[in-house]
Amino acid sequence: MKKLLPILLIVLGIGGGAGAGLMLRPAPEAPAEDGAEGMEAPAEEMAEPTAAPPEEELTDREYVKMNNQFIIPVITDEKIGALVVMSISLEVELGGQELVYAREPKLRDAFLQVMFDHANVGGFDGAFTNSNNLDVLRAALFGVARKVLGPTVSDVLITDIARQDA
Repeated sequence: MKKLLPILLIVLGIGGGAGAGLMLRPAPEAPAEDGAEGMEAPAEEMAEPTAAPPEEELTDREYVKMNNQFIIPVITDEKIGALVVMSISLEVELGGQELVYAREPKLRDAFLQVMFDHANVGGFDGAFTNSNNLDVLRAALFGVARKVLGPTVSDVLITDIARQDA
């Protein structure tokens, strides 16, 4: 009996998992009816977002990786408790790469100030990779990037982030 109970639980677990998987499976798409090729899609279908943006949106942007990583000290009890290392890329209009590199010293200074402020309010404590924390940081970085670069920049991408505790 002691050997039968674990086997029975395993079988029930596998069966329950398979049953849940079948019940939660997405419904299959209905095949298009004959003669429906020339018809327009209903308004409900047209309103749904597409999985990938149109090709035109992708071709008028380029990504510029900042040359060096950013190193931000996290101060705890009046001493460095950790270091955060970040890599950033900018999404800019085509041809905006030259502007980014021309203003990189001013941009790095502004980014570092935002990151230091973020560290001082506890943004790199605990679950610092939480999407809410990163959204706040990304929005602040975007704000200063807009001040330095103007409308050329359309997004700030945090491409790498790591924290090393002391």
